[in-house]
Amino acid sequence: MEVLYGLHPVEEAIRSGARQLDHISVARERSGARGNSDARLEAVIALARAAKIRISLEPRDQLTRLAKTDAHQGILAFVRERQFLTVEDLLARPATQPGHPRFFLALDGLEDPHNLGALLRTADGTGVDGVLIPERRSAPITATVAKTSAGASEHVRIARVTNLVRALEQMKKAHVWVVGLDERGTPDYTDYDFSSDTVLVLGREGAGLHDLVKKTCDHLLRIPMAGQVSSLNVSVAGAVVMYEALRQRRVPSVQQKTAQASKRTKERKGLGS
Repeated sequence: MEVLYGLHPVEEAIRSGARQLDHISVARERSGARGNSDARLEAVIALARAAKIRISLEPRDQLTRLAKTDAHQGILAFVRERQFLTVEDLLARPATQPGHPRFFLALDGLEDPHNLGALLRTADGTGVDGVLIPERRSAPITATVAKTSAGASEHVRIARVTNLVRALEQMKKAHVWVVGLDERGTPDYTDYDFSSDTVLVLGREGAGLHDLVKKTCDHLLRIPMAGQVSSLNVSVAGAVVMYEALRQRRVPSVQQKTAQASKRTKERKGLGS
């Protein structure tokens, strides 16, 4: 049994229905000075009741002991362990955004749970079709990750793989382009065409991509830096590229626009003949 804490993670765990919730514990004490927080807490409690989830009242100190932090916002959820997907599961499912190319995220040895949580939140926000995480030398999906992701970790489809290089090769065979982010790479991320199925690979904090992972990539992209620092925090860098990929997937490419304009011109000529 795992413990989730905080309003957003507990709420999203209820909404997603991805994992079975055993019960929810709520702080018996209420703070009248924090009316907005109390209102949000009551809303989550109402959601749990509607889902027929058992609710217990506990002393706030008990919640702090169970969560191992006092940042629980007065609510905990006890959930069954996450069942991770496989690469085959990710590839078998159609794109999250129908009509658009699929976009995946792969994390090469990310160890900071706050970076992982931030990336999962962005992955959910940009409609990423799945995330690959290595079993070893990678931050596990913990309550801290859930809290940092504001509950997005309960919605993102995650595959845990024993060998990331092998998983990326498997994606290549399924016609998915493997693109790594590296400060010495070319071209700039804005010059890359994300109009095909793509998996973006992000490396470790500070050290970047492992050599074998880097060699497996079809392309290495860079984020141009105008200041004195050579790179961004990995969660920020990942967000920058994920939103660029989303923009391209939403907006028709120049080639598509040209083809559509040409088609409209021909249609107009045909109508006037």
